[in-house]
Amino acid sequence: MSAAPAASAVPAGVDPDAPAPSAVSNRPDVNREAHSFSRAQLEALMTKRFFYIQAFEIYGGVGGLYDYGPTGAALQANIINQWRNHFIIEEEMLELDTTIMTLADVLKTSGHVDKFADWMCKDVKNGDIFRADHLVEGVLEARLEGDKVARGAAVAVEAVPAEDAKKSKKKKVKTAAVKLEDAVVEEYTTILAQIDNFDGKQLGELIKKYDIRAPESGNEVSQPIEFNLMFESSIGPTGQVKGYLRPETAQGHFVNFQRLLEFNNGRVPFASAQIGKSFRNEISPRAGLLRVREFTMAEIEHFVDPEDKSHERFDEVRDIALPLLPKDVQESGKTDITTKTIGDAVASGMVDNQTLGYFLGRIYLFLTKIGIDPKRLRFRQHMGNEMAHYASDCWDAEIHTSYGWIECVGCADRSAYDLTVHSRKTKKDLVVQKAHREPKVYDRLVAEVVKKTIGPRFKKDAKMVEEAILEMDQKALADLQSQLKNGKAELKICTGQTFELTPDVVSVEMKTIRETVREFTPNVIEPSFGIGRIFYSLLEHSFWARAEDVDRGVLSLPPLVAPIKALIVPISSNEKLAPLVKQVSRKLRSAGVASRVDDSSATIGRRYARNDELGTPFACTLDFASLSKGTMTLRERDTTAQRIGPIDQVIEVIRRLCDGSLTWEGACKELPEYSGQQDVDE
Repeated sequence: MSAAPAASAVPAGVDPDAPAPSAVSNRPDVNREAHSFSRAQLEALMTKRFFYIQAFEIYGGVGGLYDYGPTGAALQANIINQWRNHFIIEEEMLELDTTIMTLADVLKTSGHVDKFADWMCKDVKNGDIFRADHLVEGVLEARLEGDKVARGAAVAVEAVPAEDAKKSKKKKVKTAAVKLEDAVVEEYTTILAQIDNFDGKQLGELIKKYDIRAPESGNEVSQPIEFNLMFESSIGPTGQVKGYLRPETAQGHFVNFQRLLEFNNGRVPFASAQIGKSFRNEISPRAGLLRVREFTMAEIEHFVDPEDKSHERFDEVRDIALPLLPKDVQESGKTDITTKTIGDAVASGMVDNQTLGYFLGRIYLFLTKIGIDPKRLRFRQHMGNEMAHYASDCWDAEIHTSYGWIECVGCADRSAYDLTVHSRKTKKDLVVQKAHREPKVYDRLVAEVVKKTIGPRFKKDAKMVEEAILEMDQKALADLQSQLKNGKAELKICTGQTFELTPDVVSVEMKTIRETVREFTPNVIEPSFGIGRIFYSLLEHSFWARAEDVDRGVLSLPPLVAPIKALIVPISSNEKLAPLVKQVSRKLRSAGVASRVDDSSATIGRRYARNDELGTPFACTLDFASLSKGTMTLRERDTTAQRIGPIDQVIEVIRRLCDGSLTWEGACKELPEYSGQQDVDE
C-alpha cells in the first residue's frame, strides 16, 4: 500500500514499526514485543481468516470498497453495540435511522454541493491521480526518513573499526538515503505539522517549491484542483429529482429537528444519534479501510442553548487527563503533546466549553474500553484554515497506526449554522422556545415594513428585500434609522444587489418589549465516529506474534468486542463427547456468549492457534473427565494459562469475563489452575 492518508508527523518516542501494545492485555508474563509489527502479516491474516476483503475480488476488485466476512462483520457489530451502549443508552440519546439518498437541495443548503471537496492533482504524463495533501505529505516524510537513515549510517561508519569500514559502507549503499541540510529538515517538519492547514493554492506552491513528483513514475504533477467527493444520483424514473448519496448522516438530524424537539417535550439540551452508511468518492483510496468510498459512521448531534454550554455530567470526566495537540502548537510547526485534565483544558479556554470537553472525555473512555491503546491516542485541535467557517472549536481523536496518525473521531461545536441555513431555506422555524421565570422588559429597535408600498415598489424583489430588513440586527437597524431621517437609505443584500429604501416603505422605532418566552436557535456539538477506521486501528493495536514463532499471530481483542468469545474444543472425535459439546454450546449461547466448536482432526494446539488468530479470548476443552466428573478446562488466549472447574461454573465465569464484570485475574481466584494430572476415563 502507498502513502498514508492525512496523518501528522509521528512525535518523538513513537516508533511506527514497533509492535502496538494493547490496552487489554499488556501483562508482564506475555511478551508482545519479541517481533516488530508487520502490516503485511496482519493483512495476510485478515484475508486468510476473512475479516475483510476488497469488494468484487473475483472481478478484479474496486478501490475503496470492501466486504466484511463473518469475523469482520461480527467485530464491527460488537464495536457498534458497545458504541450504542456507551452513548445512546447511557446518555439517553434519541436514535434515528434516516435515508441514505439525500435531496440535492438539502446538501446545497448545507454547503456540501459547493464546498465538500478535496484537492486533486495528476501525473502530467500517465494521468495517475493523487490527493494533493497526501502526495506532499508522503514525499516529504519519505525524504525525512531517507535523511534519518543517512545520518544513522554515517554514525555507524564512524563507530566501526577501519577494517570493517568497507563492509559497513556496503550496507549504506543498499538504502536510498539522502542527507538533508538541517534547515531543510526543519522546513519539512514544520510543513508536516501544518499539513491540514494548507489550501489548494498553498499545496501547489509546496509542490513547485520542493519539486514534488509522482512517487512511482517521477513525473511532474499538475496544480491542485478541487474535486467534489459526493456521489451524484437521481430519484424517480424521470430523473428530474436530483439527489446524492449522503456524505455524512448529520443532515438527517437537522431536517428532523422539530420532530425531535417535540419528542423531547420542547426541552434542550438533548442529543440525537445515528449509525449508518455514508459515501465519499475518494480521490485516491490507497490505504485499506482507512480511506474508503463507502463506510459506516456513528454520529451524535447534541443540541444545546448557545447561552449555556455547561454539561450536567461534566464532573464525571473533569479529572481525565487527555493527550492534547492544540492549534497554536501546530501552527508553530511542532507536534508536542500537552497532557491536561479536561477540567483544566476547559477552564483555560483551550477547549471551548464544558459540553465539548465532556464529549472528548467520553470519546476517550469509549476508545480505550474497546481496546485502543491510550499511549497511541491523541486529540488534535483543528487549525484556522481546516476548521469549518461556522465552527467555534473542533478536535479530532487521532489513533496512531503503521500509516501514521489517523483521524478516527471528530468532535466539533458547529454553532447554530445547520439549523439556521435549513430554516432560512425552508421558511420553517427550527427554534426552541423557553419560558422566562419572570417576564423580561427591555427596549429595542423594531423595523416595520409597509406592505402596500413595498410590493409595487420592488415587485419580484419585494419578498427578498423584506426578509433582509427583518433579519437586521440592532446595529444595522440603528444605521437604517439614521439614514431614513435624511429621506432615504441604502440596503445591500447577500446577492450583492442594492436597493433604495424610503420612509414610506419602512420605518424603524424604539419599542418597549415585554418578553415572556425566549426564542433561540440551538447550537450543536457533534461527535462523529468513523467505525471502519476505529475497526482497523483496533486490529493493529491488538495484533502480535508469539515470541517462540513469528508466524503464530495473535489478535488480543477484548472480550467485549471479540467476534467469537469462546472456542469449544473436544479432546477427540469420540462420539461419546458429541452430546456434551452440543450442550455446552447451547449453554454458552443462552448466556449470550458467541461460541464456536472446532472438532476438526487438527491437533489441539493447532486448533488453539488458529482461534488465537481470530481473536477468540477463551477456549473450553472437553475431555472424557468432563463426562465422568462434569469438569471443563478454560484457556486464556494471551497467556495460554488454563484453569479448571465444574462446567456450569466455568460458563458463568466466561459470561462475566465477556461482559466486563470479571477480570482474568479475578477468574483465577475462582477457578483452580489446571495441573494436567486430571484423571481421564477412556
